[in-house]
Amino acid sequence: MIRKAILNDANKLSSLLSQMGYFMNEEEIKEKIQILSSSSDDMILVWEEEGEVKAFISVHFFTQLALKGDFLRINYFCVDSAMRGKGIGAKMLEYVENEAKKRGCYRIELHSSYKRKKAHIFYKKHGYFEYPKYFVKIVNENDPLFKKIGGKNV
Repeated sequence: MIRKAILNDANKLSSLLSQMGYFMNEEEIKEKIQILSSSSDDMILVWEEEGEVKAFISVHFFTQLALKGDFLRINYFCVDSAMRGKGIGAKMLEYVENEAKKRGCYRIELHSSYKRKKAHIFYKKHGYFEYPKYFVKIVNENDPLFKKIGGKNV
């Protein structure tokens, strides 16, 4: 079953994020859930099965100035490694795609690390295609990317 994330989901969301290489504690996740849940342009959804969260997706709706249609960005999306291949991800993706259509979005975007090859296959299977180029500028040295690129803007 797909539902909105609640504060009690924070521990499981922290665990799922760690599977993606992001490490935030339960209290930090609770704070983010509160912030994102108060915004009409953000959604954090979970897949719950037998009372336990097995997956989540976090999305943001962007209003575009130059086009009539907005767009949705998938910020984070993880199915528990023990539950992959069971259709949960596909159902969650379909759900947010329908939400994007309801809100008049023209497209859905996401960023995925070059290392996540299986995720790339999943997205391509569901009609997504690669559309480069993406630029980044680090404005805070606490950004984990700052360390990955050698401690300087390249």
